[in-house]
Order: sequence, then structure tokens, then C-alpha cells
Amino acid sequence: MSTNSQIVPKIIFEDDSLFVIDKPSGWITNSSSTTKDQPVVQRWLEENFHSEAGYLYPLAGDQLMRSGIVHRLDKETSGLLIVAKTKEAFEKLQAEFKSREVEKVYIGLLHGRVEDGGKIKVLVGRLPYRRDRFGIVVGGRDSETDYKLIKFYPGNNGGHSLVEFYPKTGRTHQIRIHARYIGHAIVADEFYAGRKTARNDRKWCPRLFLHASKIKFIHPVTGKTIEFESPLSQDLEASLHSLTA
Repeated sequence: MSTNSQIVPKIIFEDDSLFVIDKPSGWITNSSSTTKDQPVVQRWLEENFHSEAGYLYPLAGDQLMRSGIVHRLDKETSGLLIVAKTKEAFEKLQAEFKSREVEKVYIGLLHGRVEDGGKIKVLVGRLPYRRDRFGIVVGGRDSETDYKLIKFYPGNNGGHSLVEFYPKTGRTHQIRIHARYIGHAIVADEFYAGRKTARNDRKWCPRLFLHASKIKFIHPVTGKTIEFESPLSQDLEASLHSLTA
């Protein structure tokens, strides 16, 4: 499987309270017992913000607060990630996510022709028969995503739809589950598109086609609304171009 793990995270904004990072595909967000030999954003923060005098921001080595990482992206999902430098900023930003004040936009390429737009509201949770997978389950947690078609690419197997997603909640694999739920799984999604489909997708798209492209939130210190944008990565742009070649 091809990834961008050779590319390191890029800091696109920094002040005394927080970073905004552009995470490459192939990087796991948080450290765990299973991430020893893989690129991990939390470990990268610990290693790159440490000197002989100690850590270069208050939460850099804080395991409980994940070195300040406020939320997470799936390993193959690229895009914007917020990292708090202080405990105060971390708690305020987490509260913003919990109260659904943070506005996020993702770009995904889906199988088939998606309707122009809509809203998905379903209960999602861990599947009882596959604990590493999530899906629509009775008694699950509420999840909600709005979406809008950006462009349709006609072609073999029903074509493909470039879609913007606006998640209102932040459940694990939410957008990937919601895309499958409406019958249009994300390109190269090995969990939710099916193994055979994903394998065929990866002949022309090297990884999950999902990118966290925009984020808008209230600064934890100034109280002002700030927003950031990340363009599609080169591998995803190349995959799009292959559909029109």
C-alpha cells in the first residue's frame, strides 16, 4: 500500500496557544501500544518540540492530553488537525468540539453519482461481530453529516462523485460510514467499500480519498473566530486527473 508517510506534518499556523497542522496520509494521530514502528503525530510532536532544556510547549510531553492533540483523523485521511499548547487551550477547544461549535469540511471521492446534497442522521457504533469496524447499529450514538456534490466524473462502473462533507458530530469513521450508508462508498476505503472494490481503486488511487480541507473555530484565548484551509494533496489531485485523462 502506498502512503505519504515519508512526508512529515506541516505546521500552517502557530501562536502561544495552539498549532494547526496539515497531517499527511499514512500518519496515525495518537500513540498507542500498536503504533511502535509507524509514523505518529503525537510522537512527532514529542520529538520535535523537545530540547536539552525540556519540552518547548507545556503539553508537548503530556501523555494524558496526547501532547495537546485535540481531535483525531484516521491514518489514511489527510488534512487539518488542531494541537493545543496549554491545558487551558486544550480544555476550551475540546469543549468547542463537544458543543459542536467547530465547523469542519472534508472532501471525499465517492463511487457512483451522488445526489446534489442532503443530510445523513443515523445511530452509529462499534459492530458487535467486528470490533475494529463501525456501522449503523441499534443503540448507537447519534451522528449527523450534511453533504454537497461538487463535481461528477462520468466513467466506468457508474462514475465517481467529488463531495464536500460537513460533519456535525465526530464519531469514529463517521464520514466513511455515512458514505456507505447512502450507497456511495469512498474510493479505496478498505473497511467500508469492500475488499475487492478497494483493491481495484488502489490501482489508480493510492489511498483512502478523504481529506480534512477546512476548519473553523473560536480561538481559546482571543475569542475570535479563525479558519484554515488545506488544498487536496498531490496524490489525490493526481487520482482526480486520472479520471479525466
